[in-house]
Amino acid sequence: MKSLVEYIKSIFKGLWTLLIGLKITLKEFFTPKITQCYPENRETLKIADRFRATLVMVHDENGKNKCTACGLCSINCPNQTIKITSHMEETEDGKKKKVLDAYLYDIGSCTFCQLCVEGCPTKAIEFTNDFEQAVFTRSKLVKQLNKK
Repeated sequence: MKSLVEYIKSIFKGLWTLLIGLKITLKEFFTPKITQCYPENRETLKIADRFRATLVMVHDENGKNKCTACGLCSINCPNQTIKITSHMEETEDGKKKKVLDAYLYDIGSCTFCQLCVEGCPTKAIEFTNDFEQAVFTRSKLVKQLNKK
């Protein structure tokens, strides 16, 4: 007898959750839809500040970047989107220092997770919300960031 009561309760509970889902669906069905006319509204289009579109290297007014070629960004990248090439150079005081040669970023395989930006100790890279990156060939999606 007890199991029959629990069975009937579970049926009514299932129906209740079904009605809740249907209520949400019907509410969204009758909500007016807003369509962005993208190419025509470029001037008025507002992209959220936290939207991640492309990675850029921060340069100062002299065109220098803060990247020390440590490689933490490429290590943190889950799909090896960033490739860094560097060489060792001797400074004036006799110490060896890593110098950045090329900082290659493949936007075509980037997942925009921001692990590279968070892992950078010098804050040399950041994401911008410049989302227009359409090209005809995938090779144009590989960008060298350390050029000004």
